Amino acid sequence: MHATVRVGHYAWDRANRHDAPTAVESTAMPDVLRQEPLDTVAEVIEARAADTNIALRFEDRVWTWAEVVEEMHAYGVMLRELVPSEPFHVGVLLDNVPEYLFIIGGATLVGGVVVGINPTRRGDELAKDIRAADCQAVITNSKSAQLLDGLDLGVATDQQLIIDADDFTPPTRGTRVAATPTAEDLLFLIFTSGSTGAPKAVRVTQGRAARAATGQMGFTADDVLYSAMPLFHGNALMSIVFPALGSGASIVLRRTFSASAFIPEVRANGCTFFSTVGRALSYILATPESPDDRDNQLKYVLAPESSPADASAFRKRFGCMVISGYGSSENAIVMVPSPGLPRDALGVPLEGLDVAIIDPDTNVECPRATFDADGRILNAPDAIGEIVGRNALDRFEGYYNNPEATAARARGGWYWSDDLGYRDADGIFYFAGRTADWLRVDAENFASGPVERILQRFPGLRGIAVFGVPDERTIDDQVMAVIEMDDGDVFDAARFDAFLAEQRDIGTKWAPRYVRLVSALPVGATNKIDKKPMREAAWNVTDPVYWRPDRQGALQLMTSDDIVELHQRFEEHGREGAVGR
Repeated sequence: MHATVRVGHYAWDRANRHDAPTAVESTAMPDVLRQEPLDTVAEVIEARAADTNIALRFEDRVWTWAEVVEEMHAYGVMLRELVPSEPFHVGVLLDNVPEYLFIIGGATLVGGVVVGINPTRRGDELAKDIRAADCQAVITNSKSAQLLDGLDLGVATDQQLIIDADDFTPPTRGTRVAATPTAEDLLFLIFTSGSTGAPKAVRVTQGRAARAATGQMGFTADDVLYSAMPLFHGNALMSIVFPALGSGASIVLRRTFSASAFIPEVRANGCTFFSTVGRALSYILATPESPDDRDNQLKYVLAPESSPADASAFRKRFGCMVISGYGSSENAIVMVPSPGLPRDALGVPLEGLDVAIIDPDTNVECPRATFDADGRILNAPDAIGEIVGRNALDRFEGYYNNPEATAARARGGWYWSDDLGYRDADGIFYFAGRTADWLRVDAENFASGPVERILQRFPGLRGIAVFGVPDERTIDDQVMAVIEMDDGDVFDAARFDAFLAEQRDIGTKWAPRYVRLVSALPVGATNKIDKKPMREAAWNVTDPVYWRPDRQGALQLMTSDDIVELHQRFEEHGREGAVGR
């Protein structure tokens, strides 16, 4: 059990905060950032200490970079008082608030480690994350603190620091810290999504974060970065927070993502960039269109794992480039887009990276994908394999206290991404799903990604998730599709079957045997579609489910009697434990 301790001499003082936006004269990037790349993020922060350009906008408040650095120093002192011992691991369970950024900076300066905690986790799963990261304290607010009640956090000091915007007094400015962390020092632990297994804590060192700050994004001090992705996620850190520190760009921080608030806030703040993953673009596109949608300053959007259809619609409606790309919390393999790529392509590897598509059973590179005149892949079973970095291990900093998971990624001296893909004759890579999305139907192996891309052509379909569910006779899979239709569109099973018959590039085993209809596909904290609960539930749901009793027959609505009969078949073949009821 843990006790909640309010650190009383830190309370919010609204009179001393920036209550309204102020006009701040923009200055040039400090010369130190024009020189050689810096080794640590602590050095990058110090390079901003005299920068009077606007750094941060949050609701009705504004900070310059110089003021942000002062806050970070003050928070560094506060954190050191909170956790005087080593190691220095502080969990943060907060929405996107300025204090989160100040905590990151404060820990950076004093050589601490920030553990980003996912607030969508609950109960013992949440406690496991906190214990696995060796947190000595958890910084939260009164609302989120309720999530921790009664949990065994394994926190040595048994305390939390409650940060609330209404009653929290920040540390006094003017105090400075003098720690000198090295590039090898651990800075951040980012938990993977856990969509294919238990979340793992990815190690991020000062050096890796410094490379993100001074590396690939190409921002300048004139850019304004809209940040609605949660700050516990690598997307927000690596594409906005650290690059903004390195370039002097401004951050517009959004407490939580809101589709309806997106374009008004982007327009009002002159935002030039935002990043997201998963379905956020579709939520924005679902808002009512306006004649002035293109009245914005957006240059481009980084939106990995968005559907090609959403990316195309977003470009058309808002007039800005949408880039997919490819990366992960581990950051070992990075794909960069280039002009003229096919709309569903990931891109090409970052310069210097040797990336290949490997058959995991043979460790042999898969043949290049071939396509018909309409761009449809013709040899998916042979061309799809795991995306592997053959010289990327030096970019992978491992998982915290999880040598087994680290070793699994680093088999044979290569970095195995756990993602599926294929590569065309020009060396362009495409995504085909997770390794957990491999399906095996009647001894034929294929990935869910190409199936999903085909089904996305079905008129009226808003979202799709394809995965394998157990076969009642063998250890093979059957294909299940979960479909979200556009508002006003009604799913018609006969029309869907006719559509499937017209798709020349659909594999003989790819047609879904089960089709579940949902009002909204489940997503995680970062708006990525979460297949795990759908896979576990299979057809045992209250939503309408269509199926093919005869695998070659037509789809028909599944009844409760059908479910009983199907489970009897599982029992007859000794497969009763393969799926829940």
